[in-house]
Amino acid sequence: MSATPLPSWAIELKNPPPYKLKSSIPDPPGYPSSQPSNSKKDKKSAPKRDPPSPEEMDTLKLKKAWEVALAPIKSLPMTAIMMYMSGNSLQIFSIMMIVMAFKNPIMGILGTNQAFERFETETNKSKVLQVKLVYVVMQFVALALGVWKVNGMGLLPTTRSDWLAWEAQREPVEFAVPGL
Repeated sequence: MSATPLPSWAIELKNPPPYKLKSSIPDPPGYPSSQPSNSKKDKKSAPKRDPPSPEEMDTLKLKKAWEVALAPIKSLPMTAIMMYMSGNSLQIFSIMMIVMAFKNPIMGILGTNQAFERFETETNKSKVLQVKLVYVVMQFVALALGVWKVNGMGLLPTTRSDWLAWEAQREPVEFAVPGL
């Protein structure tokens, strides 16, 4: 029994053809060609960037601080939709949503200084304080969303019937006696 020769596709897999450069298709803008170039020329032709000044760094840090401060409000629409879709009944999913709705803003408020310490410098302390205040307000808005959900579930004592244990019992003015 003789060995059957391998098909041509199997031979090509073991020994792939050499890579051919496609010279007719230009490289896209911003991507250098795959051909090796003289790196000394590229280094000389690239303009040197000056390091940013302290004022520019403060501006950049303040922009990043604003992004951190507004991050809680960006997640509110999704949280609100998930809370609406979970319903108002007491189920494990809605309880987990409530726990997360309270835990995340409280942890955010407690970690406010840690969230902004990398952006704070001596020259921009007052501006970062404003950003911190906005961050805390956004966390309170997120906390209010959790309170809204708890109220919708009927877990907040907001009606008169929730406080009947502390109501004084009414004394009747007159009594009715059934006749025989």
